[in-house]
Amino acid sequence: MALLAKKSSMIFFSDPLDHYSHRVRIVLLEKSVTVDIKDIDPNAIPDILSDINPYNNLPTLIDRGLVLYEPNIMMEYLDERFPHPPLLPVYPVNRAKIRLLIHRIQNDWCKPVDIILSPKTKPTPAQRARKELIDSLSSVNSLFAEKEYFMSDDFTLLDCCMAPILWRLPALGIDIEKHAKSISAYADRLFERRSFKESLSELEKDVRD
Repeated sequence: MALLAKKSSMIFFSDPLDHYSHRVRIVLLEKSVTVDIKDIDPNAIPDILSDINPYNNLPTLIDRGLVLYEPNIMMEYLDERFPHPPLLPVYPVNRAKIRLLIHRIQNDWCKPVDIILSPKTKPTPAQRARKELIDSLSSVNSLFAEKEYFMSDDFTLLDCCMAPILWRLPALGIDIEKHAKSISAYADRLFERRSFKESLSELEKDVRD
């Protein structure tokens, strides 16, 4: 992916195939943040991370003296640090609704995705997780026909969480157009955004080939 050549005090250690890293990269591109993105093999994490991250995991964001190692906290931090364009609503009630939906995405969709993608998962549990994900997405398909983005006329952190999952569905053995046409159309809108296109690592570009 294209990176800004200008040196930055911000460094993002990113797994080039991980959907959690991907959501943060989308936020960074939406905000046009000058950042040094380092693609890291999760099986060969550099020693520097063990010194600054108690979990020694990816993704990890360093902004001067601040170290963050939870992707949702990174997204909210970036939205507050770089307020334009805003990716969370202004009003507290609406912000709380977005946070709750992100929590639901984590529980209802990220968990089965993680099970399917794990090399340790056996075929039967993977198939159960695949069915769970298909059923869950299909059950909310109509919601995606109401607005241009997820429950909103504006692009938000919700969409930053959804786009990496939807991009990976073919690799998970899921034809979303077959099961949820409105979600499929929504995914196409997300994939056309400049921030999404530029957020893709070289490995992620191959996910759909």
